[in-house]
Amino acid sequence: MDPSDLSELSEVGLYDPDSPDADDRRALLEYLLAHGATIERMLTAAAEQRLPAVAGDLRIEGGGPRLGLDELAARAGLSRDLAARVWRASGFPEPDPGSRPFTEADVETFAAFAGAARLFGEAPILDFTRVVSSAMARVAEAGVALFLADVEQPLSERDAGELALARANVAAVESLETLPHVMESLFRHHIVTAIDRLARGGDRQADLDTTYLAVGFVDLVGFTPLVQHLDARELARTVTEFEGRAHDLVAGREGRVVKFIGDEVMFVARDPAAACDVALALVDTFRDHGTVTPRGAVGWGPLLARGGDYYGPVVNLASRAAELAVRDEILVTPEVRDVVGSDDGALRFEPAGRRMLKGFEDPVLLLSVSRGRSRPEPVTPARRTR
Repeated sequence: MDPSDLSELSEVGLYDPDSPDADDRRALLEYLLAHGATIERMLTAAAEQRLPAVAGDLRIEGGGPRLGLDELAARAGLSRDLAARVWRASGFPEPDPGSRPFTEADVETFAAFAGAARLFGEAPILDFTRVVSSAMARVAEAGVALFLADVEQPLSERDAGELALARANVAAVESLETLPHVMESLFRHHIVTAIDRLARGGDRQADLDTTYLAVGFVDLVGFTPLVQHLDARELARTVTEFEGRAHDLVAGREGRVVKFIGDEVMFVARDPAAACDVALALVDTFRDHGTVTPRGAVGWGPLLARGGDYYGPVVNLASRAAELAVRDEILVTPEVRDVVGSDDGALRFEPAGRRMLKGFEDPVLLLSVSRGRSRPEPVTPARRTR
């Protein structure tokens, strides 16, 4: 580094030759300057205690000319108002006047919205944009959290230094650049599965949004008081274990995890026997956990599909029934038993009485499901019944 550059960096407070880590800071500054960082950018990052992250940030932002919202809208063939609404639907506030946050790649993205809006309509595509953006925000936060917990934290604990952390930031960003290709491949497989689950299910002469599926809810009893006693890492391990086990069990039985709601998982499956098997497998997994135990419920019937989620009376019933189950119990509706068959060798159904469920005027008949003579093998989706 040129002595004059070092002197300037020292004058603005980015470098102190008398600091114990002066050599590491000097190497970091050389590294950041080589990656195109300006002094102004480094000063801002230093004030936020994120100086080692600057090179990674620059890599994410990319180079090339920047565009304002007006320019972006004109290039993409959208009105400024619609471009702003697309941006808000994507999860971001409208850019400040005079700012230029967009790149050439954004022009293609917004132009794609214009084409889709002509086919489906603006309002439906804005709704779809919200769903996609919500999923992408979760992926992004999961990636950042992964880096902080499994890369930055260990580096900090062993005092690896700022330069090592800066290089790790760049390496992490480089690894993320492969994500679009991975997501494209997985997305194609998920589209095929979604067509099979939704477009080929239900009564095609009725509402096209409705499909017959099993829906299940399983939560962890004792989780709330547990939160008060576990440290962050122990809590993360418990949550990760539950979510990972639920995800793998559901996927292995041709189902889908719809969402996690705190300590509860909501999932759907084409076959109610498979849904019961998932719920009971979670009970088996956590029965001897010692701190939490699961309970839940499974329903079967017409579900309304909207925005990647499911709604309707069957969903409400299963959710409310799960709240009434005791520890290690899975409650089901009579429709589940009817589709599975009361003489099924793998599952056993026993009356659990009529229960008053919140939001339902009349008592609802429920049954308790348990393992039968043998553990069920992965099942072939059953024919829909009305």
